[in-house]
Amino acid sequence: MDVSSVIGNSSSQTTQARQSLSGNFDTFLKLLTTQLQNQDPLEPLDSTKFTEQLVSYSQVEQQINTNSSLAALLAVSTTALGANAVSYLGKTALTSDSTSTLQGGAAEWRYNVPQGAASVQLSITDANGNVVRTLAGDETSGAHDFTWDGNNNGGTPMPEGAYRLTVSAKDPNGEAISASVSGVGLVKEIDMSGGEPLLTIGNRLVGLTNIIGFKN
Repeated sequence: MDVSSVIGNSSSQTTQARQSLSGNFDTFLKLLTTQLQNQDPLEPLDSTKFTEQLVSYSQVEQQINTNSSLAALLAVSTTALGANAVSYLGKTALTSDSTSTLQGGAAEWRYNVPQGAASVQLSITDANGNVVRTLAGDETSGAHDFTWDGNNNGGTPMPEGAYRLTVSAKDPNGEAISASVSGVGLVKEIDMSGGEPLLTIGNRLVGLTNIIGFKN
């Protein structure tokens, strides 16, 4: 979602709503005054209905003020997100997906192996889903950093770009057990053009919500 456009639209709609409410209220007061001046003294107009309408106008005005306050809070929140994102520059981030960028002859991931793993296999696939490299992983439980040299199973260097790591772990009985994988990469730039900050990691744009940590 483009937060800046939401804020802009909300501000514009609030201004239009205020103008419309102001014009309608002036018209209402003129009609009320005219009716009061020309009412039948023996059958006066019901003041309760006018009171209810005045209360309704007050409630609408309060809602408009609430919308305006929410738009202001969104603007402050977006500014805070941008300021926070700046502190990520130059850091090596861990992302929630299993994709990393092969660049300069290397791509890096972090994978977590659960307890009880008897075998672990690592598979690297390209953007088209083709497996380019398979190798044995560390069976020790816990987090492991893995750096790929960019060569396929035949020893041929692969082109730079995005690659995905899949970890297949099995227990002593050959049953599959879950292992998680995180992408790793250096935060090089911040893109604020869309309102929500996006971090440039390798050749990918990653949202702040996809950052799960940083390497020391």
